[in-house]
Amino acid sequence: MKTKLEQLLEDLTASGAVGHRMPLHHLSNLMEEESQHVSAAWSTWPVALRRQLITRLVELAESDFEMDFGALFRLALDDEDAQVRCAAVEGLWEDEDVRLVPRFVTCLLEDEDPAVRAAAAVSLGRFVLLGELQKIRPRPFALAYSALLQSCRATDQHPEVWRRALESLAYVNNEEVAELIEQAYAADDEKLRVSAVFAMGRSANRRWAVQVRQEMFSPNPEMRYESARACGEIVLKEAVPDLEELAADADPEVQEAALWALGQIGGERARRILQRYCADDDEATRAAAEAAMAEFEFLHGELSDLFGRLDEEAS
Repeated sequence: MKTKLEQLLEDLTASGAVGHRMPLHHLSNLMEEESQHVSAAWSTWPVALRRQLITRLVELAESDFEMDFGALFRLALDDEDAQVRCAAVEGLWEDEDVRLVPRFVTCLLEDEDPAVRAAAAVSLGRFVLLGELQKIRPRPFALAYSALLQSCRATDQHPEVWRRALESLAYVNNEEVAELIEQAYAADDEKLRVSAVFAMGRSANRRWAVQVRQEMFSPNPEMRYESARACGEIVLKEAVPDLEELAADADPEVQEAALWALGQIGGERARRILQRYCADDDEATRAAAEAAMAEFEFLHGELSDLFGRLDEEAS
């Protein structure tokens, strides 16, 4: 008698497409023997089916955290089709298994497709962060850091890969990374400059306060967005008046970033601004302000004060 997984694989093979009612959850949490069955079927499927299936599984994984298609995503990392490989890397976006580091490094340094290399650069960022937090061993951290650094230093690197590698390196506060951020910020390519500001914020280092603030009223909404976010990540209290202006920006994403930043920075003026927008007529603006106010209260409100007093008493 066929298992439900075997029946699903047969249905996919026969139809050559992912049907709306197909029980794709049977591809979640695969055991080793089940993974072998999937691998055997996968090798016979046309590229159109593989693309459709991997895309659908990434969507399911994002919408339902109980779904774990990691075994299939790992299989797809070696697919001959770049679109499938890219989706596989993206599907592993929350996986903290350090055994993925060498595989992502291979994708970053050797894959012929820039979209795959860029996706790998993004994914390696979480291992850089884990290394900075000392939550993984030094070796995988060093491997991820070294590969990203190599990618940024390659003279013929694709701009998108360069950007994503820099953003992932930004968790590390050292002079090597600071020089790369400065190099990107001085570039003629506007997208590189946007990534530089993103990296400044991710570093949470006040050394970038001047650069971040001077981009807050850039004509480019993407730059305004990143500068507003960076103000919040660096906790620039002196930027609160400018963030108040950006909270009324014509671009809703910039407005949301400014409200978020105010929640991160705190202070009485930021509280008053958020309270005002919590009563805004626009539903999306109101929701963004309420979320920012919740962050404000968690970081700076009575609960934060209580934790601070408890820490003082414990010490």
